Amino acid sequence: MYVKLCGLRTPADVAAAVDAGADAVGFVLSASVRQVDPETARRLVREVPPHVLSIGVFSGVAAADVRRLAEESGVGAVQLHGDYPRAAFDEVAAAGVPLVRAVALTADTDVRVGAYGEQMLLLDSPRAGSGHRWDLAALDGARPDGRWLLAGGLGVDNVAEAVAQARPWGVDVSSGIEASRGIKDHGLMREFVAAARAA
Repeated sequence: MYVKLCGLRTPADVAAAVDAGADAVGFVLSASVRQVDPETARRLVREVPPHVLSIGVFSGVAAADVRRLAEESGVGAVQLHGDYPRAAFDEVAAAGVPLVRAVALTADTDVRVGAYGEQMLLLDSPRAGSGHRWDLAALDGARPDGRWLLAGGLGVDNVAEAVAQARPWGVDVSSGIEASRGIKDHGLMREFVAAARAA
């Protein structure tokens, strides 16, 4: 089970994520309570060992700015979150970094992994980062194949059940590992990774 811990903001967060066994860590580089500036992200990326993927998370940021911020921060991959067109993925891909396409599941969502040139697909709550669960029954008949991550309202108490129901390749969490909004709880980070892997 691939596990991404998102919204990290401090070196201690990164150390705790790595110690917990996370496969990927996310740094939010667009407007959010969890946002970090490119300079901070660059410092945090330096703390991430080679076997853990550092991902810059962007929402509502123009593709040209995404490319620039990704290069400034030195992240190992880029997550485009929301209604980005295929052209935006093509433009960011020119920077030479792997891409994650993060979307809410609707009747119109293309659930083919790689449909926009991305290496991973992330299916999230309609309100990303809110901690709100979404109806996983919507996956019936629309379950992706390959490298896709389930997100949205996951936490220590429900990740095993969600994995059993949705059968994702991986999971992503942000608010579900926080002591308060935007502040990570390192104990919950460890418990979440353990619970996801035990599912």
